[in-house]
Amino acid sequence: MDYVSRAELGWPASAAPDQAVPVKGFKIHYEGTPVPVVEHSKCAGRWTAIRNSHLANTAEGYSDVAYNWAVCNHGTVYEGRGWGKQTGANGSQTLNRDVNAILWMGGTSGVVTPSAAAVSSIKGLIRDLRLKGAGTFIGGHRDGYATSCPGDAMYSLVKSGKLEPDVPKEEDDVSLDRNDAVTIWGYKTTGETRDAYWFQRDTNALVGKLRAEVAALTKLVNQLLAK
Repeated sequence: MDYVSRAELGWPASAAPDQAVPVKGFKIHYEGTPVPVVEHSKCAGRWTAIRNSHLANTAEGYSDVAYNWAVCNHGTVYEGRGWGKQTGANGSQTLNRDVNAILWMGGTSGVVTPSAAAVSSIKGLIRDLRLKGAGTFIGGHRDGYATSCPGDAMYSLVKSGKLEPDVPKEEDDVSLDRNDAVTIWGYKTTGETRDAYWFQRDTNALVGKLRAEVAALTKLVNQLLAK
């Protein structure tokens, strides 16, 4: 997975507010406008142009580009607000606090079908962020908010579960690329990266199980209190 950081884009540190609560998961977005089919060399410039347009939108008062990450149809992941920052894209303050936003750089014409490379990178990004503590929810912008985003083609992938990351078998040889190993954990050798992957995966699975149990108990207590 090719990952381009804010620093590599020449952007300053994000001025967006810190995430106030644990991230429950992700909402997938698209641009909602015509997106021309262009060579990959122009994708970073398009992402910067999106940020500039958000910063120029005084009515919305964006502190940064609204999305946490973007993925172009060539499969490159571009950092936006990034990890630990509240999004500004989901439509309400509650949704912005609870769920991060991933923009697929497709739209209403031109680039309208998510490529295999884009889908693979979105899955890889979600996998890596779950290892950092993100929850299991994957939805479209239209889930819980009245909009056509992220478009029918992408939304069908969301609802069919095709953005769910592949989980390797424990006996598989897990070898992650430089961005996974260094950017995500800071581990630089194959053995350490493999150990870190399984530790983080198992920890995240346990946290997810505990969250589900707490939610079930909370629901039961609320039902008892309502009687």
